Amino acid sequence: MFKSVFTRYITIFALIIGVSFLVLTLIISAMLKNYSIESKELLMRKAAQSTEEIIDFFRDYLAEENFDKALSRYNDRITSSVNANAEYSDSNIYVISSDGTTLSSSDKAAPEQFPYSVIVSATSSQSLYLLGDLGVFPEVRSNYLRILYSSDGDLDGIIIVSSASVSENILTSRMTSIIIAASLWIFLAALLSVYNLSKKISEPLNEISEAAKKFSVGDFDVRVKVYGKDEIAELATAFNTMAESLAHLEQMRTTFIANISHDLRTPMTSISGFVDGIIDGTIPPEKHGYYLNIISAEARRLSRLINSILEVSKLESKARKLSPSIYNLSEQTREILISFEQKITTKHIDISFECGSEDLFVYADRDAMHQVTYNILDNAVKFTNENGQITLRLETILQKKRKVRITVRNTGQGISEEDLPYVFERFYKTDRSRGLDKSGMGLGLYIVKAIVTQHGEDIKVNSKSGEYCEFTWTIPFSGENGKRQ
Repeated sequence: MFKSVFTRYITIFALIIGVSFLVLTLIISAMLKNYSIESKELLMRKAAQSTEEIIDFFRDYLAEENFDKALSRYNDRITSSVNANAEYSDSNIYVISSDGTTLSSSDKAAPEQFPYSVIVSATSSQSLYLLGDLGVFPEVRSNYLRILYSSDGDLDGIIIVSSASVSENILTSRMTSIIIAASLWIFLAALLSVYNLSKKISEPLNEISEAAKKFSVGDFDVRVKVYGKDEIAELATAFNTMAESLAHLEQMRTTFIANISHDLRTPMTSISGFVDGIIDGTIPPEKHGYYLNIISAEARRLSRLINSILEVSKLESKARKLSPSIYNLSEQTREILISFEQKITTKHIDISFECGSEDLFVYADRDAMHQVTYNILDNAVKFTNENGQITLRLETILQKKRKVRITVRNTGQGISEEDLPYVFERFYKTDRSRGLDKSGMGLGLYIVKAIVTQHGEDIKVNSKSGEYCEFTWTIPFSGENGKRQ
């Protein structure tokens, strides 16, 4: 029942809202009831006080007569005042003697005699407010008792103000009903809001879940809909971005398998064919040297391919550890340039080497950075047009710390805008036709990126298709004298 997020959200929020409104309704109802009781008690007290003042007036007027005679002689006038006070307080008023006999009342069905227990309860205090039937009423009532004493301090009588409506006050009942009704409507509105909110949260999550299941069986074309601009929308966008990356990676993996199969099969076929030709005599002895050179070149090509795959495996498993040291970057760069002299001369490439200082020392893994510079320059030479230009620049810059920025820029076909985001990914080849890059496997720039990142630095590429391509990366600077900065 509670397996889904949507069900749990609805249940939890419904319980929270329901309990909150229930508690709120009970508290407000209790407050209203207390207020009603207090208001009623105040009215009953005033009614009793007013009745006492009327009785005292007539007692003072007939000072020589006792309490019972005063009430008997002026009963009509006193009863009229008692009725007015009873109507004012929405109660019944009874004036009883010291022995419990009813002398005056606003109630036509008033009991003739109140039990002695009422007298005892009343005389325990000057005034008393209590709940009960007083032994004469058919139901529990709210009763206010006020004692009447003579001038000598003797008990003359008791004024009883009694109301049966306090526990069922109309105003309180109506307000409680209104509060309950309003709470129910608010609860329903809140529940609908929570329902819609939960739907907006759970539906994209369900879509993402279904899409992830399709990913598990190799379907990377599915995408989830993005609603709004909240965190769920950001999650959906990130998921779609991941899906595109996975689809792109799957495409690259397929391309890589095709390329690696071709790169492995071609030299192996050549090696096998030439060896068989030498063994069976198809290739004459005077040609053995020529074909053995071809076999050697193909074997080296296979070795480079295997080394690249092993290098990627080491980088991804973090088995390759850096051994940073201080070395002369300017000297290393010159040595790498010299190693490309033949290729540069063959293509008539104009080389521009700009270095801010004769000697720039950096703190990095010498062999790893040699591989980075070599791979970038190899690509530059490979993709530079005939009679083109390559610019290699070394310069110091100040960021949080001083660094050496290396820039390699070459003219030529460049990299298209659609390919730029993927140039550092595994197995990605911008030269899909293999017209210029016949030996590449799409791993060189991935290895470069991994090495630079492992040094805590960054590498960027900027290019304009048909005009130029520029790679820029940084290395921690160590100074111009070989001392650590």
